[in-house]
Amino acid sequence: MVNAVGTTRHVVVEPGASVSLPALLSSCFGSDVALLIADERTYEAAGMAVDDAIRASGRGAGSAIVLPGTPPPYADIETVALIESQLRERHGVPVVVGSGTLNDVTKLAAHRLGRAYACVATAASMDGYTAFGAAITVGGFKQTLPCPPPLVLVADLDVLTRAPAALTAAGYGDLVGKVTAGADWIVADALGVEPIDARAWALVQDRLRSWIADPRAVAAAHPDAVEALFEGLVQTGVAMQVSASSRPASGSEHLFSHLWEMRALAVGAPTVAHGHKVALGSLASAALYERLLARDLARIDVDGLVAAWPDRHEVERRVRGLHAQERIADHAVTASLEKHVAPVQLRRRLELVRERWPVLRERLAAQLLPATAVRTMLEQAGCPTAPAAIGLDVAAFQADHLRAHTIRSRYTMLDLAVEVGVLDACVAEVFGPGGFWSGG
Repeated sequence: MVNAVGTTRHVVVEPGASVSLPALLSSCFGSDVALLIADERTYEAAGMAVDDAIRASGRGAGSAIVLPGTPPPYADIETVALIESQLRERHGVPVVVGSGTLNDVTKLAAHRLGRAYACVATAASMDGYTAFGAAITVGGFKQTLPCPPPLVLVADLDVLTRAPAALTAAGYGDLVGKVTAGADWIVADALGVEPIDARAWALVQDRLRSWIADPRAVAAAHPDAVEALFEGLVQTGVAMQVSASSRPASGSEHLFSHLWEMRALAVGAPTVAHGHKVALGSLASAALYERLLARDLARIDVDGLVAAWPDRHEVERRVRGLHAQERIADHAVTASLEKHVAPVQLRRRLELVRERWPVLRERLAAQLLPATAVRTMLEQAGCPTAPAAIGLDVAAFQADHLRAHTIRSRYTMLDLAVEVGVLDACVAEVFGPGGFWSGG
């Protein structure tokens, strides 16, 4: 058992962990009846065992809310409303059995009803278990809606190791993304955009290298490797609780993922697992970082860059020119204008870049992994490492390197590359002859 930090009080990860759930429910929820929420697949994987453990303890358990397993539930506001309506009719504590989608829809539904809840994890597939907020699609766009994480998180290691390999690979891809997310936070901190929260940083970064050190063992579902992966994902969620932000877990790699998610939703295409998109986004960001670090930004022409800086009308024109779907373009314009700075602010930031680049470059080099190493690790874990693996052709993938920074207001190295005028050149290099993506 691990005592968590923040809203989540207890995390238990061990073989047969379901037997500990009744005592934790009593500790955190008193004698309230347990109301299980699952889908057909997760009920079979763990829900029946959880139900049996609860009933064997003498605690009351209502009839389970079991959603269809095929097609799998989707994390949209309609599914939240469905869970909310069923919970409203019953008194008790929601106990969700599942991973990303089921946890998120229950998290928000419980919050809307003013109830705390518990979660029984079924896969080491993402970092949202203990995150403050739920990733929910509303009106065709995925949003992170504020709501508290579970008071109790229980994960049976036997269940985690039996989870589909693709789900475990997705969790690995999501965790590898914390390498570039950390680098982006270093950039934002150095340039006075968003200071590093030391406590949240330590929760993710202090042990990140050990959590992702053995991708072959992750792919083989070795219990020690899966437990380490799950611990890293949980600690990342706790870091988001501590900082009240997704910044500890999300940087430029997630901007790629968000863009691909939004576009798939806009055209009704099948969605790809979040962690698989993050894996490819992490690889794209790692390759771009190498081209950025190859430049001496201590020698940038501040006056020339400020003189060429677009005004807000020009930003909107450029952003709309990057996105074919009008709804995505509208969203991207709003996000881009939110972080757009006036020339006087740009000058101040560029002067910081010029002054701090030698030290900043060293810090980034220490934080990052070579793109070739990232690719090998992801391949060994079973993650996609080529655009075709998530349904992208090379031309679209290359263009997305120029689009990604527009769709969120979070400052990352993509924004730095734009502000110092090198993003186009860096992208051309990684896709050009001898570049990282020259083979497609």
